[in-house]
Order: sequence, then structure tokens, then C-alpha cells
Amino acid sequence: MDILSTSLGGLDLLASAVLVLDHQGRIAYANAAAETLLESSFKVLNQQRLPDLFTNGEKLTAMLNQARQHHFDQKREDLLLERLGKSPLQVNVIVSVLDDPNNPVLMELRENVQQLKLDREERLLDQTQANKELIRNLAHEIKNPLGGIRGAAQLLELELRTDLKELTEYTQVIIKESDRLQTLVDRLLAPHRRPQIVGDVNIHEVFERVRSLIMAEFPQGLSIRRDYDLSLPEFRGDKEQLIQAVLNIAHNAAQALAPRIAAGDAELIFRSRIARSITLAKIRYRLALDLHIIDNGPGIPTELKDRIFYPLVSGREGGSGLGLTLAQTFIQQHSGVIECDSRPGCTDFRILIGLP
Repeated sequence: MDILSTSLGGLDLLASAVLVLDHQGRIAYANAAAETLLESSFKVLNQQRLPDLFTNGEKLTAMLNQARQHHFDQKREDLLLERLGKSPLQVNVIVSVLDDPNNPVLMELRENVQQLKLDREERLLDQTQANKELIRNLAHEIKNPLGGIRGAAQLLELELRTDLKELTEYTQVIIKESDRLQTLVDRLLAPHRRPQIVGDVNIHEVFERVRSLIMAEFPQGLSIRRDYDLSLPEFRGDKEQLIQAVLNIAHNAAQALAPRIAAGDAELIFRSRIARSITLAKIRYRLALDLHIIDNGPGIPTELKDRIFYPLVSGREGGSGLGLTLAQTFIQQHSGVIECDSRPGCTDFRILIGLP
């Protein structure tokens, strides 16, 4: 480790991204939060010009030039930094002038959306808890009379077979629809019925299982790209629940990609990273799994974006509207949360799971 990294090592404890830059704006030091924010390790960032990481980096260049010319000791500015192939960063930039002649500039980047994210997550957790109570109560209210309807239809069918056999097709409709509703109710109750079966989980085994299932169903026109950090640790969890959660998201994405599958250029990306200093459900985690399922489909309709995790809300004709609701429930049972960022050409479902 070089002298600069050793002397500034304490900055790894900060939640905001801190970088030290030389005269040319090249990165001489980046703390752990900066690695997370820029989605790159310091080994990759080292000696890169910070403005070159962004398509509109000229504003950063101007601030760096002013700092080198000692136009100020410290300056703050809100910037929207655009990146190729990645989400833009809405940050508050703080530039400070250092006495170090070799590395004269310290830059701190603070995401302005952090508090908004925390507020949104809290609302999501409250909404999910309310959804669970509503679903559980509604399912039980439906289940009891449903059994009676099915039983009555079976008895009626026995009577009709002797006198009016041709009418049994109507009783069959009642029985089959009752069975379909029973299956729906069972799916609603599934997360609350089965206890978690906890064991050691390798998240990449989860991704690979889902990948094999999706490729078996969509063998042509769809590619699934792996972008894994193989150093991620195993953790304690219910592997089957995690597989189901990831599968629900990936399967929805594959179905949304139908036009691109037909054209032969549909793509899913399974990405795994580690995130540092993450707050989930008001609990601060030093480390968390940062998982992404990204597709190049049409995006989620604007009117559905805020409701996609609600039960019985579906953007697909014939969809049950339960896949994402169940996925969110399963991930929350693992001290995590699912977020979604969607625009035409790129929908990114992000799964965060806190590690003890």
C-alpha cells in the first residue's frame, strides 16, 4: 500500500465518497465509498482523470482548475454527472485545496438522493407490511367459502350425471375456476406458511440456477451475461426463497423482452457486487450484497413504476401481479430490499441484502 493510501486510510470509514487528485485531475486516492459510488475498485480508478469518467466532466475540470489556481479554499456545487451505460449521479460536490504539492485537491461526492432513498425505502417497508396483512386476511376470507363452492359443485355434478349429464360441463367450470382461485390463494399465503430453511448460500449458485431455468424456456434470441464479483462471501439464507425471488424478476424481464427476443438481440445481465455502509430497514450494515438483474427491454410504464411491488398489479395481460410482490417479501425476509430503476432500453432491478 502506498504512503498516501496509508495516511488516508481512516477515510474508508466515511459514508461519502472522497478522492484525492493530482495536478492533472488524476485519481491518487479513493476511499471505499468512492469505489462503491463509481462502481470501480481503486486499482481500476488509480491514475484515471476523474472528469473522463463522465460524459459531462467539463464542470469538474473547471472546478479542478480553479482549485489548482487557488481561487478558493473550498467550493460546493450540485452536479448531475452523466455516465455511459450507467445511471447518472446526482451529487453534491465539495472541492477542497490541500497543502500537498503533488496531490493538491480533495474532492468529496455526496449523493443528494440518499435521504430520498431512505424515505422511499421506509415507505416501501410500511407498504409491504400493510400488503402482507391485507393479503393474509383477504386470502383466508376467500378460502373458506371457496371450499364450500367447490364442494357444492361436486355434489351437484353427481346428481346431474344421473339425470342431466350434458349440464356437467357447467359444474366442471365451477370446479376448475375454484381450483384456479385456490392456487392463487395458496400463492398469496406461501411466504407466510413455509418457515425459512436457512443454510449457507452462494449467491452465484442462485444466479446460475435461475440462468439455466430462463435459458431452458427462452433458448433462442436471449443472451444472459454474467458480471460476477467472485470474491463475494457466502451468507446465511433460504436458498429456495432466493432462487424464487430472482427467478420472478428475471422471468418478468424475459417476458417483457419478447419483441427483442423475436429480433434476436434481447439481453439480461446478472451482476453481483459488494456495497459498503448501507442502511436497510433503519439498520446500518457495513457490507451488503449488491445484486442487479438488468434487461434491455422497453422499460416499465410510467403509470406502473410506483406500484410494481403492489399485489395484483401487473403490466402484462394475463399476469397475476404476484411475482414481484413475493420477490420483495422473500428478500425482506433476508434483511434486504428490492429497488427498481427503469427507462426505455434499460430496466435495473437492484437487490440489496445486508450481511452480518
